[in-house]
Amino acid sequence: MDRLKTAIATGVAAAAVLWSGLAWSAGIEVLWLGQAATRITTPSGKVIMIDPFLRKNPKTPAAYKDLKALGKVDLILVTHGHFDHTADVGELAKLTGAKVVGNGALPHQMTAYGVIAKGQGISMNKSGTVMALGPGIKVHMVPAEHSSSLGVMDGDKRRIVYSGMPVGYVIELENGFKIYHSGDTGVFGDMALINTFYAPDLALVAIGGHFTMDPKGAAYAMDKLVKPKQVIPIHYGTFPPLKGTPAELKAALGNSSIKVLDVEPGQAVKF
Repeated sequence: MDRLKTAIATGVAAAAVLWSGLAWSAGIEVLWLGQAATRITTPSGKVIMIDPFLRKNPKTPAAYKDLKALGKVDLILVTHGHFDHTADVGELAKLTGAKVVGNGALPHQMTAYGVIAKGQGISMNKSGTVMALGPGIKVHMVPAEHSSSLGVMDGDKRRIVYSGMPVGYVIELENGFKIYHSGDTGVFGDMALINTFYAPDLALVAIGGHFTMDPKGAAYAMDKLVKPKQVIPIHYGTFPPLKGTPAELKAALGNSSIKVLDVEPGQAVKF
């Protein structure tokens, strides 16, 4: 009997190791869908959606105008309350059941005005870390310099309400790979602390200008402060004021060792 128990235990352990290897075989996928909307698939197959603005986003590919095309979503991160970052949070949260992470007041306001269900929001703050997908994946909230307000329906009237402060995120994946999503921000000196504490491997960084950093500002922030190995430019070309381009970012980076991944909305990048 003892031998049988040992054999069963050994078989279960071996199966667990095999399954772990299969589950992690897909690596990491980052899918930018226009503006700041980004889907991240982790090595173990968890799916994180950041700033879902898809159905009315002029840069989102037609296939992803249907939120069901995203497939399963395990967690939604929101950088701030503006429409072009929150427009599809409510519908996607309802469709998938995913928890919604935001700074301070944002999940509370979304709950109070019926955007998300009670208990679906996770409020945190800058310098905090949550492990909503288990201990293998850490979501760190970091500062951003911008503004934030949330448009909600109050009866038959639309209101603009307080929604906490804008933020960015550093997502630390199961294999240690770290992704920084800047949200909407200007350049600020304490971006250097993002490098000091988290040392991101990849940054998704706003370059459009007018409301955020332009390519010159983003180049300085990345090369001198955050110092990731690779950058995906985001938040440009969606609306007329967002004039910055990846080509201008590359030019502003000059001889920097940072690699710019110039991807189109809907083009997945694997790591």
